[in-house]
Amino acid sequence: MNAKIRKLVVQVDETRVEMGRSIDPPTRKAVAIAVIENPCAGRYVEQLDELIAIGEALGALLGQRAVAALGIAPGQAHSYGKAAIVGEGGELEHAAAILHPKLGAPLRVAVGKGAALVPSAKKLGGLGTAIDVPLGHKDAAFVRSHFDAIEARVADAPRAGEIVVAVAVTDSGRPLPRIGGLQVDEIQGQDGLR
Repeated sequence: MNAKIRKLVVQVDETRVEMGRSIDPPTRKAVAIAVIENPCAGRYVEQLDELIAIGEALGALLGQRAVAALGIAPGQAHSYGKAAIVGEGGELEHAAAILHPKLGAPLRVAVGKGAALVPSAKKLGGLGTAIDVPLGHKDAAFVRSHFDAIEARVADAPRAGEIVVAVAVTDSGRPLPRIGGLQVDEIQGQDGLR
């Protein structure tokens, strides 16, 4: 991997009770975050292939870390998402390059399929900037019970020449979903929509 990683952070969010109701099994979301050096910081770079390659490598690393944090087999993953925050020495297009669709192929291996697009978010920010990593079902975008997000934040990042890259994975949808739509047991997983 060409990425110069300063820090890795992995967090798990587990909901056991919602509105006084027990959630059994609990709903769990994991976010794996890498703080990396931005090789394009401080200058205009026409071809962002280096960042695209770094994103591809991080898709595997962070996807595997998130799945491992949940303690599940890859095929048991339900949702995924990705996000990046670029420090002030970079530009928004650097986040777009990191989150390029090439990040998705190794992430899909880490979660055992993934017919749907990987939802993403990107922004510029300084130390401690937070970003909501959007989540959607990995095989069917129309599964409303899995429309969600998890916040990613690293207190000392991104520094001016860094990028914070986050990949999130869940083992379920939201607690107590009840807004209808396609159900998990109805997923065909062919076109990424249904």
